[in-house]
Amino acid sequence: MLLISTSGSKVSDLVFEEFNGVPGKNSFKASPKLTQRIAAQLIKPVMFNYVGGHVSEIRTSAEIPETIVNIVRGILDLFQVTVKTTQKIYELEEVSIHGMCQSNYVTEEDVKTKDMTITQIVDVSNCKEKAAIYMGMATAVLDQVSKQRGESVITTLRYVYTVKPTAEGGLITGAHGLEQQHFTPFNVKGGTFKMQAKKEMVLLGVTNTVRALTYGPMESKGSLVYKFVNAEANLPIMMQNLDDPVPKAIELIKHLAEANRYQVDSTTTEDTIKLYQLLRVTPYEGLESMWKQLAGNEEHRRWFLDMVVEVSDARILKFLETRFQAADVSAVEAWQTLLLSLNHLQAIPDLVEMAKMFLKMPFSKSNIYLWHTVVLSYGSLVYKHCNYYTPCPVAAVQPLLDMATDSLKKGDDADMVLALKALGNAGHPGSIKTIMRFLPGVAANPVDLPPRVLSAAVQSMRLIAARDPQSVQDITMSLFLQKNLPTEIRMLAFMILFDTKPSMALVSTMTMHLQEEKDLHVVSFAYSYLSSFSRSSTPNNHFLSTACNVAVKILTPKFGRLSYHYSKAMRMDWFNDEFLIGTATEVFMLKSATNIFPTEIMIKGKFYFIGRILQLLEFGIRADGLKDLFGNFLQSFKGDLSSGDFQAVYSVLQNWEILPNDQPVLSAYSRASGQEWFLADINKETIQNLINAVRLSAGKESPLWAAIEDLQRGVSWHRTKPFLIFEIRYFQATTLGLPLEISKYYETVNGITVNAKAAVNPPLTDSLGQLLTSEISLETDGYIGFTKDFWVFYGINTELFQCGTEFKSKTPIAIPWNFSAKINVREKKFELDFPSCKKEVELLSVSSNVYAVSRNIEDLASAKITPMMPNAIDANDEVVRMSPTVVRSESDQVPTRNTWHPKDKVCANSNIYGAGVCVESELRREYYHEEYPLYYFLGYTRMALKVVPAQTIKAVDKIHFEVNAGPSKPPASTRQLMETLKRLSRVATQRIHLSTDHASNETGSDLRTPDQGFNSTTEAVFSIKAFAMSGNQKPEGYDAAFYYTPEASTQNAQLIMSQVAEDTNWKMCVDTTLNAQVEAKAHIRWGAECQSYEMSMRSATAYLPGSRPTLKAKIHWTRVPGKMAEIGKRIESYVPGMALLLGFNQQPERNTKQEVSASVVATSADSVDVNIEFPEYTVFRHAIPFPLPPARFLDIQQDNSNTTIDSFEWE
Repeated sequence: MLLISTSGSKVSDLVFEEFNGVPGKNSFKASPKLTQRIAAQLIKPVMFNYVGGHVSEIRTSAEIPETIVNIVRGILDLFQVTVKTTQKIYELEEVSIHGMCQSNYVTEEDVKTKDMTITQIVDVSNCKEKAAIYMGMATAVLDQVSKQRGESVITTLRYVYTVKPTAEGGLITGAHGLEQQHFTPFNVKGGTFKMQAKKEMVLLGVTNTVRALTYGPMESKGSLVYKFVNAEANLPIMMQNLDDPVPKAIELIKHLAEANRYQVDSTTTEDTIKLYQLLRVTPYEGLESMWKQLAGNEEHRRWFLDMVVEVSDARILKFLETRFQAADVSAVEAWQTLLLSLNHLQAIPDLVEMAKMFLKMPFSKSNIYLWHTVVLSYGSLVYKHCNYYTPCPVAAVQPLLDMATDSLKKGDDADMVLALKALGNAGHPGSIKTIMRFLPGVAANPVDLPPRVLSAAVQSMRLIAARDPQSVQDITMSLFLQKNLPTEIRMLAFMILFDTKPSMALVSTMTMHLQEEKDLHVVSFAYSYLSSFSRSSTPNNHFLSTACNVAVKILTPKFGRLSYHYSKAMRMDWFNDEFLIGTATEVFMLKSATNIFPTEIMIKGKFYFIGRILQLLEFGIRADGLKDLFGNFLQSFKGDLSSGDFQAVYSVLQNWEILPNDQPVLSAYSRASGQEWFLADINKETIQNLINAVRLSAGKESPLWAAIEDLQRGVSWHRTKPFLIFEIRYFQATTLGLPLEISKYYETVNGITVNAKAAVNPPLTDSLGQLLTSEISLETDGYIGFTKDFWVFYGINTELFQCGTEFKSKTPIAIPWNFSAKINVREKKFELDFPSCKKEVELLSVSSNVYAVSRNIEDLASAKITPMMPNAIDANDEVVRMSPTVVRSESDQVPTRNTWHPKDKVCANSNIYGAGVCVESELRREYYHEEYPLYYFLGYTRMALKVVPAQTIKAVDKIHFEVNAGPSKPPASTRQLMETLKRLSRVATQRIHLSTDHASNETGSDLRTPDQGFNSTTEAVFSIKAFAMSGNQKPEGYDAAFYYTPEASTQNAQLIMSQVAEDTNWKMCVDTTLNAQVEAKAHIRWGAECQSYEMSMRSATAYLPGSRPTLKAKIHWTRVPGKMAEIGKRIESYVPGMALLLGFNQQPERNTKQEVSASVVATSADSVDVNIEFPEYTVFRHAIPFPLPPARFLDIQQDNSNTTIDSFEWE
């Protein structure tokens, strides 16, 4: 091998060309300006050490940017080769542009020329200090087991060298490099995008240089390993001139504010990304200048504060420090801005240290919610910091440790909870000792703390569980085994223990202790959690689910039938190997034997995506105050949700004043990405203020009074909230020295506008109670909605140029309103008027497409975006001009494609109201390999939901709705119709009886029984009208009235709905009967005078002596419309498959025609048998788990009364 101690290089004859189009149709296109810019840098000399075939210490002049140096690294990487003449096959670890990677060599020698051919394969997936970085994934947990099932990115790299032996060693006469990368948002087994990079070097000649070369000043640029440029401002999904950003950013803010003043303009929402990019290159002084220019305008001020949070370095911290010191932002503005700024901040040591200042600033404590945000957000920053720096320094979390220690000394519950929750966000293993001081049985000194503090202490270990599982296992196991601890704390300890992914041995130990457990709430919680895990299909629980399955089998004989009224932990999940996608939902309900209400309820969601676990939103509620309030009244509750239970609850609520002043009634929290960001306590004072505000005797001092006065003057309120939901970026070096980037951006712009004006007649003078005797009218219009933009980029991204594949989707939701309303409480009357539908309104749409994109900074106007589906490409694109020397290999040939272009529009219109609803859809797909999931998403997609004008019988001025809850007498025709309806209902009921095999036990007395429940004094309980109004003409629409006609032992009700129009007699008549709360019947007739179609329904409970409790139901139809019958047939054909999936058995048999019947039999305290009969078959299943309270089941079993089974005529 030729040994060179110091070498130099220059690049000449550079040509930069781009290809963006369809093979065979488009050709490469030169970019002369970009070529000139890059060439001007590459012609400058580069020095490097080259010894033994290895490149080191690259040196260039100071002005050469790192992007150009990386291109040079790509060139020099072709010189990096290790030759061993004594071995034909060898492997070693060596430095390359990708990092310190494993290389495999194979050498061959030409027997004639003695030239050596060396093939080098670099294992890019097996590198130490790999030249690759992630951004925006700090809170996403790595799932190694999922990565074993499939990858979303696979890279292969091969070099082939030809070495000619010389007296000095060897001379490289030719070299060729090929890098191929396959990427998909899913599993690479299901189709991929492909990136290919080639480079070739041929020795043209050898020149001996005798004289020493002289160069200007040089500075070291480091080794051959690719060095990433700060890419915060190099957004891959757009490119713009970033010179002089302040005026451009100000102009863009004003444009966005104006365009979205009333409603979100979906055509402008992508400009928010442009604004983020401009702000990221704006210096601190520029941010201050923008604040001074924009702060005076409320709309511009909000937009600026919402957008500046994406400046994720020291500039945003300094900007917020100035705002906090000057106190020129409100507490709400500070809360929102600081929350997003700290959670999007780069988690580097300097910024973590700088962020500590907010924990000491007086303004941070000026508002309780702002203070919560400061403390919790700092904890989140520490968590991200620890993800990048291992071991994580304790200094980062020290302020929170001090806060926790001080609060424990003071005995302040609220401060202890806040500090512990912040430590939970930080997830720092160094905080274990401090957390232990709050936990009984593991603390060095005895502690006696309230359950809410203990709960916060246990949950503060939830993220440490992944970083120091052994310590967390020891602590949680100790807590769980302390039977004197509150039940909920033991259950929480069990929950956190499973976050550590315990071994089979530890799960077996827990199972052994559970067999001896006496607290049924603890047992029920643990058993249900183990049972849920035993069915888990997500990769991270692969081994744990096996251990839990064994534990469940051991515990089932003793605890398998515990009632649902005990504490429960439920987990539901799924995972798809083809897509490498899955979801999981967990619900925890913690109760105790001393309280009927759950002490704590938690709901969690997770999303599994290409080897990462994203923790979605999580909500939790604690009810400490309610527990104390209801604790002394347990003897009043039976737990059967009867009227006695509700009366007891009402009686307790009347005594809410007994609650302590220093303890919250309810506490709520929310977490996103595993990080708690919101914490709120509802205390006695909050409830008192709310009651005082809405009390009928309240006067002008009430805030509600002030709100009503504002409404009478007219209010106009508007808010717009742009928010970058996530920015996830992955960078990897390529053999060419260019950075490959895979990025996902998800941006939303939310908007709401409310314009309203009210009138109160007579006006309020003394108290809010006057509203009950006044007529209130309201006129309002407004809008609520959002537009969400989502991008996925795969390709090369530098500050000079971009090229790659881009998936873009847009989802706007827009709900406008315009109506007037009248409310008369005294007359129990409510009216609502909508203007007629005059134009099409799109409520919801989803559109997406996949493009090939290319941009360069020297010619922004020539940026090209080409849809990847050929049928969507402009026919005027240029014709391909390919060099005759280019030969397309067999693998380059375009395979036969299958085109799929469904387009549909379905509308439901009303010619009465002049409006309709339409659903439109259009897809363009071209499948090359139909089994590949990737092709499901490649192409154009659009779906929309619209409200559209419809052809009307006559012009419609407005649509009028009216609800009258006051009594009203029906006309004579309606009374006659109701009498007929009740008589026919009895006939229909008898028909159901006669359809059974026990018709002989029936009598015909009911057919001849005169109606005693309806008379001339019967009044409608309430009525509803929906009319289309047209000037002075008679309104058209529908009118419905509900009547309540009780008899001695039954509760009867009727509903009469009529179509109001000329030449129509369509009506729907419904008659219902409830007999002693154990039997219910309904008879429905509709059509002309309720005579065209008919069906009946009946259900009853049956308690026979010595038998099991039974619920039976039937649906019988005499005549139904053809479409309805067709739908019924489809359902009947669909049921067997679904029944099989749900564990039902099927038995073909001939049952009663035009009838479906079902029976549910309680076979035990927590299971039922279900039997459903269709005309052609029967489906059934035994022992279905069902929450039937044990006490109630025993009561039913001992009840010897026979209430309905004889009259219902079922076996």
